[in-house]
Amino acid sequence: LSSLKKFDEIKKANQAAAKKLVEDQLSSSSEDDDEDAEVKQGKILDKTFTIYTSQTDGDASELERTRQYMNEAFQSGAMTCLICIASVKRNQAVWSCCGCFCIFHLVCIQKWAKDSLFLVSSPLTDDDFGKKDYPWPCPKCRFEYKRSETPSRYYCYCGKVENPTVDPWLVPHSCGQICEREFKPPCGHKCLLLCHPGPCPPCPKMVSTTCHCKKAKPVARRCSAKEWSCRLPCGRTLLCGQHTCENPCHAGDCQPCPHVSKQPCICGRQTAERLCASPQWQCEQVCGKRLPCGNHTCEQVCHAGPCGDCPRSGKRSCPCGKTKFTLPCTEDVPTCGDSCDKILECGIHKCSQRCHRGPCEICRQEVEKQCRCGKHTKRMPCHKPYLCETKCTKIRDCQKHQCRRKCCSGNCPPCDQVCGRTLGCRNHKCPSGCHRGSCNPCPETVDVKCNCGKTVIKVPCGRERTIRPPKCKQLCSRPPACHHSTQEKHYCHFGQCPPCRQPCQKMLTCGHLCPVSCHDKALVRQTGLHQSAGPWEQPSEPAFIQTALPCPPCEVPIPVECLGQHEVSPLPCHSANPYSCKRFCGRLLDCQNHTCMKECHHVTKLNSSADGKKVGPECSQCEEECTKPRPSGCPHRCVLPCHPGDCPSCLQMLKIKCHCKLSVLYVECLKLTCADLKEKELLISCKNQCPKELPCGHRCKEICHSGSCPLNCSQKVKLRCLCKRLKKEIQCSKIQEGQVSLECDALCKEMKRKASEIKEAEAKAAIEEEKRRQQAELEAFENRLKGRRKNKRRKDEVEVEQSSWQKYKNLIMLPVFGVAVVMV
Repeated sequence: LSSLKKFDEIKKANQAAAKKLVEDQLSSSSEDDDEDAEVKQGKILDKTFTIYTSQTDGDASELERTRQYMNEAFQSGAMTCLICIASVKRNQAVWSCCGCFCIFHLVCIQKWAKDSLFLVSSPLTDDDFGKKDYPWPCPKCRFEYKRSETPSRYYCYCGKVENPTVDPWLVPHSCGQICEREFKPPCGHKCLLLCHPGPCPPCPKMVSTTCHCKKAKPVARRCSAKEWSCRLPCGRTLLCGQHTCENPCHAGDCQPCPHVSKQPCICGRQTAERLCASPQWQCEQVCGKRLPCGNHTCEQVCHAGPCGDCPRSGKRSCPCGKTKFTLPCTEDVPTCGDSCDKILECGIHKCSQRCHRGPCEICRQEVEKQCRCGKHTKRMPCHKPYLCETKCTKIRDCQKHQCRRKCCSGNCPPCDQVCGRTLGCRNHKCPSGCHRGSCNPCPETVDVKCNCGKTVIKVPCGRERTIRPPKCKQLCSRPPACHHSTQEKHYCHFGQCPPCRQPCQKMLTCGHLCPVSCHDKALVRQTGLHQSAGPWEQPSEPAFIQTALPCPPCEVPIPVECLGQHEVSPLPCHSANPYSCKRFCGRLLDCQNHTCMKECHHVTKLNSSADGKKVGPECSQCEEECTKPRPSGCPHRCVLPCHPGDCPSCLQMLKIKCHCKLSVLYVECLKLTCADLKEKELLISCKNQCPKELPCGHRCKEICHSGSCPLNCSQKVKLRCLCKRLKKEIQCSKIQEGQVSLECDALCKEMKRKASEIKEAEAKAAIEEEKRRQQAELEAFENRLKGRRKNKRRKDEVEVEQSSWQKYKNLIMLPVFGVAVVMV
C-alpha cells in the first residue's frame, strides 16, 4: 500500500509539471502576447518619432526607411549578426556600420577587423610592416575603416552613452536621448529623433530659400527639400552663344542646345545640319593640300590651321641613326653600311646586322641560362626562356596548398583554388579563392515566406531555419473542412485551420436549425490508451482525434401550456411536452364556492363545447361546510353543506337588549335581518319611557329609542329676576334657548339702590377706621422715640367712636329681611 501511494504521488507530480510546461509554452506563443508586443512596439515608435512629427505637423512619410530598421530591431530574429549568423539580443554589446547600418556583435566585429588586418599585412616584409595604416572592410557593404577605428567599446546608436542600460520601453541598444547626429548631406541641422538604428530621416527644419534660377522670391521650405523649381524658363545663355535655355528652372548646368543649324567642318569643305551644342566637327576627307615643298600633299584628315612643313624636309637619319643626310624630300634616306647595334628584345645583346630598315631579328646568341628557380643552368639561345621541371614546394599564402608551379622564382602567386569551405549558413560554400582565416559571411539572402507565399521577409542565408515566419495579413484561402460552403475569415497560417465557429445550421428532426458551433471536426480526447509502467516514465501527451459529433438536443424555446392551463412557458424543443406548473388546479367545483386544491393536473373535457376551465373527473370533490356570507347581522351558520345558490332563511331567535339596555327581547333572526331601519327601531324598543337624563337635568319623555334623546324639554321650571324677588313658570326648552328673561321692576331697583348706599356707608366707615388705627400706630411710634421706658410702657386707650352704620344696621336689616321672606 505504501509503494502504491508513493507511486500515485510521483505520478501526480509529473503530470502537474508537464501541464505547467505546456501552459508556459502556450502562453509564450499565444497571439495575445504577440498583440500586446505589437501595441507596446507601436507606443515606443510613436515616442521615438514624437519630436520629428511635431516639427513636421505629424507627417511621418519620410520615416519609412528608419521605421523599417526599428521594426527589425523589435522583430525576433530580424537583427542577425552576419559574422556568427546568430540573433542579436537586447543585452548583448553591438556595433553598427555607418555605411549600411548593419548591426554586428561587438566581439564578432573586433575579431573580423583583427583577422582582416592580419590577412592584409601578412605578405609584407618586416621593413614594410607598420609603416602603412591598412584598412579593414565592413562584412556587408565593404565600407573601409582605419585600423584606429576598430571598435573597442559598446555605445548606443548615437554614440553618447557607453554601455546603455536595457530598458523594455526603449528601442533595443538605444539610450533614449535625442540623436543629434549631423544629417547627410550636411545642412547645419541635427537629427531630432530619439537614439535610433538606421539612417537619419531627411531634415524637417524650415528654411527660406529661392529657386534654382534665382528669379522667384524666397519661400519657406523643408531643409531636406530646400532646392525647388519655379517652373519658369531658365533663360541662361547656352554654350553655343546664340540661344537661351528654354527648359523650366533646373539645378546644375543647362543641357546642350537642342537647336539644329548648318555648320561647316573644321577644314570648311563640307557643311551639314548639326546640333548647336557641337559646332566643331571633322569630315572624313584627307586634307590633300599641297605642302610648301611642292612635291607632296598633306595626309592629315580634316584639320584646322596650316598644314605645316613637309615631314621629309630637313636633315634625316639613316635607319640605325648613326648618320644624317640632307636630301631633297623626293629622295629616300639610304643605309649607312655600318652595324645596326640596336639593343635586341633580350635587352643584353645588340643587333649584329648592317644598318637596315624594318625591325631587328630575334637574339640567337647562345648563353648559359639559369632557370627561374635558380636550381639548374643550361646553354641555349638567348631569346628562349629556360624553365626547369622542378615543382615549387612552398606553401602559398593560404597556408594550405603547395605552390606546385614549375620552376617557381620564390614569389609564389596567390592560391588559385576555390576555398570551398561550408559557410556559416550551412547552405553554400565559400566562392573566394583559398585564403587564411574565417570566410566572409554568406552574401546570399533567403526569402522566408508565409504559408500562402504572399508575405515575404529577406533574412541572411542560414537564418531561415530558426526565424519565425512572418505574420501574413492575407486571409486564409484553404477550402473549409466542414459542411459549410465558406469558412470563417482568418489570417494565413501554418498547420491546420482553427476549428470552425460558425453556427452548424443543420436541419434537426424537429424542423429547427442547429444553432451551436460547427462540430464536424471536433477534437475529442482519448483516454485510457496507455498506462504508465512506473513513476519514472514520463506521462505522454493527451491524444486528440477529430471526429464529427452529433447535433445536441434542440434548445429552441417553444411556448407550452401547463396541464391545468395556468401559464405558457418557453421550453426547449427537445422537452416541449405538457408539464405541471406546481400550482393549485384552481378550477371552480360543482359547489360554485371552492376551487380544486390538487396540484396542476390534466383534466378530461366532458363536453367539447363547454368552457375550458370546467372541472373534470380528475378534480377533487368539495367536502367542506357552507361558508357563504350570512345577511348582515345574522351570526348563525348555514345548516346545509357547501352548496350552490343562496342559503335558506335563518329561523332562530335572537336574544338582544333594547335601546335603553334595561330590557331583554327575543326576536326572530329573519325578521331582524330583513327589516328596514324603522322596523328594526320598533323591534328593538321595549315600549317604556326612556331612562336617559337630558342636559338640562330632566328625564327624557320619549318611548325607548335609539340614538341621543331630543333636546326640546317640555317640563315647566320657575324663572326669577336678578334680585330674586320676582318669579315665573316657563318651559325648560325656552330657557335653554334663551328666548325668555324676567326683568326687575321699580321696587327691585329701589331696594337695590338702598343696598348700594348701605355698602358705600360701610366702605367709608372702614376707611375712617383704618385712618384712626394708622394714627394710633404713629403716635405710639413717636412716644417710643421720646425715650419712654420700655418696661413702663402703657397701652394708650383710644376710644373709638362707632359709625352710623354700626349704630343703625340692626334697625335697617331686620325690615329688609322680612320683606324678602314675604316675597319668597
